[in-house]
Order: sequence, then structure tokens, then C-alpha cells
Amino acid sequence: MPDTTIEREPDAAAALFGDRIDLARSFVADLGQRGEELGLIGPLELPRLWTRHVVNSALMAPLLRPGRVGDIGSGAGLPGIALAIARPDVEFILIEPMERRVGWLNEQVAALGLDNVEVMRARAEEAKLSPWLDQATARAVSALSKLIPLVAPLMKSGGEVLFFKGASVGKEIEAASKAIRRHRLHDIEVLVLGEEYGTEPTRVFRATVD
Repeated sequence: MPDTTIEREPDAAAALFGDRIDLARSFVADLGQRGEELGLIGPLELPRLWTRHVVNSALMAPLLRPGRVGDIGSGAGLPGIALAIARPDVEFILIEPMERRVGWLNEQVAALGLDNVEVMRARAEEAKLSPWLDQATARAVSALSKLIPLVAPLMKSGGEVLFFKGASVGKEIEAASKAIRRHRLHDIEVLVLGEEYGTEPTRVFRATVD
């Protein structure tokens, strides 16, 4: 039988969410209680819900700047809801095509009182945005070779993409070389986040779009 106990809150959570930690706790509790039923998380995720998903998402918060940030394929709200809790000074647009997930996202935005979040039901390639995004993120959506062509057209000139990636990100960058050139990405780097909190390292592909 899989472990269905929600992970104990790690110390890193309070450091990342600060005085908004109670909102993060409410989000985790609701996701833990209903996430599997709604098809948002798998049955094995509860014992690592904080560290692997919510803390992992919030590690990006210091990289964001005030402006419009898109979360592409927001799903359960990871990273979008977690980041919106951590950064109330940033405007988030959560882009998600599946009706059930859009319903969950809207419910969480209302329950948590997140007035810095807009939920948009759309596929990335069909999203109509005005103005364009200052930054965009995505987590567990697709390989860079497919993700870059979807997201780059949504960005302002000089905007920044910040994609969560795994240990094979170097190979993904090589495989995406044509897309990187075509969409004029530059200042490419891979950041490793989370080491100072003693949590699982989180890799972020960061690049500027002309």
C-alpha cells in the first residue's frame, strides 16, 4: 500500500513563504486531500508534497521581478499558485487547457484570496495575451525543443523564460539548438537552486528572448 501521509512541513517552507506561510499550508492541505481524486497529483506524491513540489516551486520566487509572469501548463498550480503566494507583488497568468484543472486553479485563487492571479483556459499556442509577458515559467510540461516555440511568442522583447528542468537539461539544450536560434534566445544559463536550504537541488533553465 502506498504511503498516504502528507509530508511534514520542512523548515525551508517558512523561509520561502515568510508571513504568507499559512496560505501555503492551506494550499498543501487541500492539494493533499483532493489532488489525487482530481487527477492533479499521483498517489505517491503525498509523502513528498512539500519538498518535491511546493518548496521546489517556491525556490524560483527570488528570480521573479514585478510584472506579468505566465505559468504555462499550470496544472495543479505548481509552480504558479506557490509562486503567487510567495510573491504577492508579481502578477501571474496561469495558462492551462484542461477544464478540470482550470476549475481547481480558480477555486484555489478564490479560497486563498490571491488577487495577483488570473487563470486562462487555453493552450499556450492559442493564448491571447495583452500585454505580452515579462517572464514565463513552466514545470514538467515538455522538452525545451517543444517548449521554447510555444512560449517565446508570448514574451515581450527582452522578456525572460525560467523553466524547471531535470538533471538532463544539458542534453535538452543541445537538442533545442535550432529552436534557441530561431526564437533568438540569449544569455542562456542553468541555475541550481535550493542547496542553501538543504533540499533537493532544483535546476532552472534561464534565457532572455529578443
